[in-house]
Amino acid sequence: MTTPEPEPRLPAAVAASVPPYPGAPGYVIPEGGGEPAAKRPVKTLDLVITIVLLVADGVLAALASMMGMFLVMASDPCGNLTCDGSLIAIGWMMGMILPWVAFAITTVVAIILMVKRRLAFWVPLAGAALIVLSLVLAFVVTAAGVPGSSL
Repeated sequence: MTTPEPEPRLPAAVAASVPPYPGAPGYVIPEGGGEPAAKRPVKTLDLVITIVLLVADGVLAALASMMGMFLVMASDPCGNLTCDGSLIAIGWMMGMILPWVAFAITTVVAIILMVKRRLAFWVPLAGAALIVLSLVLAFVVTAAGVPGSSL
């Protein structure tokens, strides 16, 4: 007949700091029945400010996209010059699409933070900067296709 191996024992100092697992002898159910902690409170002011700023970001994205449409006119002075039409077309498309991509990313991140009840007002502010930077990038790409242009 074989004898079972004894369970490994922790040193007394370590064992005192480790809470017992559920079902172990001496396990005590925490007060409140082990229910999950209360949810974070809703921050109404943050919610209102975030929504207003998201609407403003939508307006900014629409304006930036309209400005991007006019980037196609960068090819007007080309005449006898040799312009790179592909760079102008890429810059033009970037100017129309990237502001909406930045707005969509901003909206998704802000909604996730609001659902988790975390501060979210800063996300539309960062999104506005991202929208403006996307338009500036489109201007730079378009200007690279026109020789002699300066930004």
